[in-house]
Amino acid sequence: MKKILFFYPENPLLKHQGNNARAFCLLEYFKAQNYQVDLVSLEQPHKENFTNAHLATLKNKHLITNGWLLKRSKRSGIKYSIFSLKQKISNLFKNKVSAFNRIRFGQGEELASITKDKTYDIIIISYAYYHGFLKYLNTTNSKTIVDTHDFLTSQFQNHKQFNLGVYFNNEIQLLNDFDNVWAISSEEHYLYSQFLGDKVKLAPHVLEDKSSDNTQEKSIDLIYVASDNNHNVKAADWFFNNVYPLLNKDITITVVGKISQVIPDFTNVTKHTYVEDLSDLYQASKVSICPMITGTGLKIKVVEALSYALPVVCNERGLDGLLNKTNNGCMVTNSETEFARFIDQLLTDKKMYDKQSQLAADFFKQSFSKQSVYTKLNASLK
Repeated sequence: MKKILFFYPENPLLKHQGNNARAFCLLEYFKAQNYQVDLVSLEQPHKENFTNAHLATLKNKHLITNGWLLKRSKRSGIKYSIFSLKQKISNLFKNKVSAFNRIRFGQGEELASITKDKTYDIIIISYAYYHGFLKYLNTTNSKTIVDTHDFLTSQFQNHKQFNLGVYFNNEIQLLNDFDNVWAISSEEHYLYSQFLGDKVKLAPHVLEDKSSDNTQEKSIDLIYVASDNNHNVKAADWFFNNVYPLLNKDITITVVGKISQVIPDFTNVTKHTYVEDLSDLYQASKVSICPMITGTGLKIKVVEALSYALPVVCNERGLDGLLNKTNNGCMVTNSETEFARFIDQLLTDKKMYDKQSQLAADFFKQSFSKQSVYTKLNASLK
């Protein structure tokens, strides 16, 4: 039985957030392949804490064998001051971007202590931000993989000190220290492989095919699922300020996720900050929307909607990461008037709706089904 050390910094049980949903699906994949998984994550200071109780839940689901939460040490004391000074000097002389290092004081040593008597066939680290953990691990007989999740350089382009060459060079150097680089989207696979060659592997998101479940009576016209990061806040503002006024007010809209906290109250909009299992809501919905106008990487909520054969109305950014940009169940526009028109057509024209629903189901089976993605992951983990 292969043993995997899997580092993921957040709570994979909070699946309403796309990155967490991906981590959870990877744990399900490891279980299906009969791998033994040790999970390392971080203490969460927010109200949605990642606790030992959550680790116990993952164990009870047989998704992990062991689990640990690295502490978030206080930024004070002589030892921290020395640590911080060393980091700044290292960044200065090696022309490193400090924003690419999210490892807190003491976490590397804690990880080394946890794993000192353990050996792993595969070590997977989520995000290049945590590349520095490699030096605290025994990687001699291990295959090391970074699950990139996203193109990090683009996340900093609005910073005052941003320099494209420096940031991109740093990101590529970090990725190059791993044996394999997992890219979740076709665009990122293409980009990284231009500099890192065959070590870059396409590792799409994977979900159960739920299209056969999409038969119950539909009580929700539109479903909108999103977290409250900056890109999603911009998207929600654009939709509710520009598209919503153009829609028939008899249309029922359900919003799920933290994005609901920044959306005003409307009589025809139902908001849920957190829903543990979205299945019932997706099955009760007719159309999914993804009004993304900025951001990079695969939009996992688009993939989730396609898995239920739901047509999706989105902006061009909603297509990021999809292998096919056409005939995939998505109706795409950056125009608010056309966005509203597409919604209206899907809700009133059964022939158009059925066509887009079938395209969604076919595209999902081809690109994101377990059979398709598991084959790619198996090849990467040989």
